Amino acid sequence: MVASGEVIAVCTSESKGMKKRDVGQAKVVVDYGIDGDAHAGPGDRQISLLALESIDKMRAAGLDVGPGDFAENFAIKGLDLCSLPIGSLLQIGKSVELEITKIGKVCHERCEIYFQAGDCVMPREGVFAIVRKGGDVAIGDSVRVLA
Repeated sequence: MVASGEVIAVCTSESKGMKKRDVGQAKVVVDYGIDGDAHAGPGDRQISLLALESIDKMRAAGLDVGPGDFAENFAIKGLDLCSLPIGSLLQIGKSVELEITKIGKVCHERCEIYFQAGDCVMPREGVFAIVRKGGDVAIGDSVRVLA
């Protein structure tokens, strides 16, 4: 059985250090990330993904948060992203292919979410990837684990 999920938000920001906003759809560029996103560029964190279930954990802790509040590019429903091994390939929609490069991240400064709840899921459950194949991604697109 193929593991799959669904894109529920496509988020970008104009500058680093701020929440992203859901723009509904975006162009994903090979070896770069999302066109127009402040975090795009070379390196191993071109795209960030977070499971809706991770966002729901913070909601259960009493926070009024949603997609983009953790600075993730794609919020995904129905796929346990942080359990996938490094090197896993994901297909989003018809053409976009991502390779997972990192699970979690080091936060150099505490974010607004951490100060509100005393915790944040992104350092443990955020997933980062590089773009292997570009194309368009929109809310409702399927996300499939290829390998």
